[in-house]
Amino acid sequence: MRSSRTEQLGELVAIAIGGALGALARYGVSRWIHVAKDTFPWATFWTNLSGAFVLGFFLTLLIERLPPTGYLRPFFAIGFLGSFTTFSTLAVETVLLIKDGHVVLGVGYTLASVAAGLALAYFGIVLARLLPGGEYR
Repeated sequence: MRSSRTEQLGELVAIAIGGALGALARYGVSRWIHVAKDTFPWATFWTNLSGAFVLGFFLTLLIERLPPTGYLRPFFAIGFLGSFTTFSTLAVETVLLIKDGHVVLGVGYTLASVAAGLALAYFGIVLARLLPGGEYR
């Protein structure tokens, strides 16, 4: 069944609000974790890893344990976490590190980000499924 225009507009508004809040949170992390030029991009690394974990955990709870909602998933998973985490910044930081002669650091950063992000997303899923008191669909 196709969503009505009102529901579609509501989802877009939820995504936009979530995106604005996620961008502010990402900016806050970048101000909190200072990264010097030509060093490991810790701010983006921790932002992306925490987002991967929370996304795995949250979506598992939302899909497997909570009643369906129209706006929570678009707000949080697409909007907030979509703007909080960023693959494009990871890519730019990697390219700049490699361009500036830090090939091992750049490649290591990318490999560590992807591997740890996948592991933490999986850990979030497993942890959500281990919580007591839920019926799985």
